[in-house]
Amino acid sequence: RDDGFAIIRVSSSLKGELTIPRTHKGQLVTSIANSAFRGCSDLTSITIPDSVTSIGNYCFEGCSGLTSITIPDGVTSIEHTTFKGCSSLTSITIPDSVTSIGYHAFRYCSSLTSITIPDSVTSIEGSVFQGCSSLTDITIPDSVTSIGGGAFSGCSGLTSITISNNVTSIGDHFFSHCNSLSSITIPGSV
Repeated sequence: RDDGFAIIRVSSSLKGELTIPRTHKGQLVTSIANSAFRGCSDLTSITIPDSVTSIGNYCFEGCSGLTSITIPDGVTSIEHTTFKGCSSLTSITIPDSVTSIGYHAFRYCSSLTSITIPDSVTSIEGSVFQGCSSLTDITIPDSVTSIGGGAFSGCSGLTSITISNNVTSIGDHFFSHCNSLSSITIPGSV
């Protein structure tokens, strides 16, 4: 049985731009394991092939030089702590295949100004965007039904947020330390 090739761990001394190949030794590259690129602070850009369907926990944690990454369409979840501490990441587009965003996924991505959450996402776990101090506005799509505690805690630049009517559960400390927040729309069902 051929399950494809997994990237397990790379050297933390990798620098600059990286394109992950679609195949390795005749096998499709289908997954990136937990912590594979953790601490690669000198990487600036990563291109992931469309053959990858799984990106592990902590995968890019602490990649503080990372400014650009493309998540392929086959990935179904952003696991917990995946991009935590990617402090140079300015924007990210989550593909329509993703249905959940794990806790701490973008925590302390302090340069993140823009993020698009697709209609496929049904849950956003706790502290997902905590400390994303450059994020100014966000719209939670109609597909989302629950948002974990502290999801936007410490988003000091956040000025507006719109939450869909389908959200029935919002965790504690959701907007803690969001000092610039001037516009919020919360559904009556919460």
